[in-house]
Amino acid sequence: MVIPRHVGGVVGEGEVRLPVMRRPAKTLNARLVQTVTEPGKYFDGHGLYLRVDKNGSRFWVQRIVVQGKRREIGLGSPDFVSLADARLAAYENRKLARSGGDPLQRRHEARAVMTFEEAARKVHELHKPTWKNPKHADQFINTLATYAFPVMGKTRAPDVTTADVLQVLTPIWLEKAETARRVRQRIGTVMKWCIAQGWRKDNPADAIDKALPKQSAKKGRRKALPYTEVAECLSAVAASNAGLSTKLAVEFLVLTAARSTEVREATWVEVDLKAAVWEIPAERMKMGRPHRVPLSKRALAVLKQAEGLDDTLVFPGSRKGRPLSDATMLKLIRENGYPVDIHGFRTSFRTWTQERTNFPNEVAEAALAHLSGDAAERAYARSDLFEKRRKMMNTWAAFLAEKTAQVVRIG
Repeated sequence: MVIPRHVGGVVGEGEVRLPVMRRPAKTLNARLVQTVTEPGKYFDGHGLYLRVDKNGSRFWVQRIVVQGKRREIGLGSPDFVSLADARLAAYENRKLARSGGDPLQRRHEARAVMTFEEAARKVHELHKPTWKNPKHADQFINTLATYAFPVMGKTRAPDVTTADVLQVLTPIWLEKAETARRVRQRIGTVMKWCIAQGWRKDNPADAIDKALPKQSAKKGRRKALPYTEVAECLSAVAASNAGLSTKLAVEFLVLTAARSTEVREATWVEVDLKAAVWEIPAERMKMGRPHRVPLSKRALAVLKQAEGLDDTLVFPGSRKGRPLSDATMLKLIRENGYPVDIHGFRTSFRTWTQERTNFPNEVAEAALAHLSGDAAERAYARSDLFEKRRKMMNTWAAFLAEKTAQVVRIG
C-alpha cells in the first residue's frame, strides 16, 4: 500500500500522516565529506551543512535560530573538523539555543578566557600596587615563571587540573620546601581570580594535600649573632674590601635595629641630621605605620660618611639610582666568617636590651617598630616613646663602641 505524504490538509480514511522533514538527519558520510568538490551546500542534520565554494574552499556551517533570529555559525574547515565533531558541535549549539542561550556569545566568552600565564600576569598587575616591597612583587611572578609557566603556562585557566599543579610542585616539594609552598600559594591566588571571573568553580591548588608527601623540614628562625659578637662583626666589615656604601649600610642597620629594606631604600629626604632623626614613611614600613628612628652620634657619623654617594639614596647600589641588594649585604657578612642573617641583628639588639639593660619592654619593642600590649592598651598609649628610645639607642651605640675598642684582630 502506498502511503501518501501530506504537507497540509485533511488525512483521508486509511491514510497515515508522517512527520514533515525538510531534510533527513545525518545524510552525509565521512567519505563524501573528504571527496566532494562540486560547489554547493550539502546538508546534514540540526541545520548543519558543508559549503563548497567555487574556489575549492570548504566550510562547516550551521543554520540556527538564536533568540528568535536566524543565524549562521561557522564551525571550521572539514580538513580540521571531522564530520563527527561538526555534528556534535551543531547538536550542542542547537541545544543551547533552544534553552534560550546564544552559541556565538558563548564562543566569544570562550575566546576571552586567558591561559594560566596570561591570568597570572594579570593578577600580578592587579596586586602589584598593593605590595609595599617591590621585591615581593618580583618574586610572585618570577617563581611562577620559573616553575609553573613551563608546565602549564599555555593551558587555558579553566583547563588547569590538580595533575598540572602536582607536576609543578613535585620536583621541588621536598628539595625546596619553602619555595614550593609559595609557588602553590601563588597558583592558588591566580586560580581564585579565575573563579571570580566565572571561568572555573574549583581551585586545583587546594586539592593536592594528600597527593604530596609531608614536608618534614620546618622553617627555622633567622640566624643571629650573640650581642657580644656584633661589635667584632662590625670591625671585620669595616676592615673588608667591600664597597663603602655596603659597609656603611651594614653598620647603620645594626645601630638603628632597622630592617634591611628600610635601610637599603632610605633616602636623604627622610633624614634630618640636625634633629638627629630618621623618619620612615608608612608606605616603606612592614606594618604600614610611619616610624621615627632616633640617631645616635655614631649613626650620624655613618650618614656623614655616606654623603655624596648619591643625591637620593643614602646607600646606593652599584647601579646608579638603584639601592643595595639584600644579597650584597648578606654576602659581606658571611664572607667575613659570620654565618648569620641580616635580619638577625634585630634579634641581637633585642637580646641585649633584655640581658644588659633595664629599659622597659615597650621601649625596646617600639624601637623595632613592633606593637606591644593588647588593642585596648594601644588605644590609649599614643606615644612612640621617642625620647626614651633615643637614650636606649645611644646606650646601644656606646656598648658597640666599647666592645669595638676591645677587639684585637689577628691575621
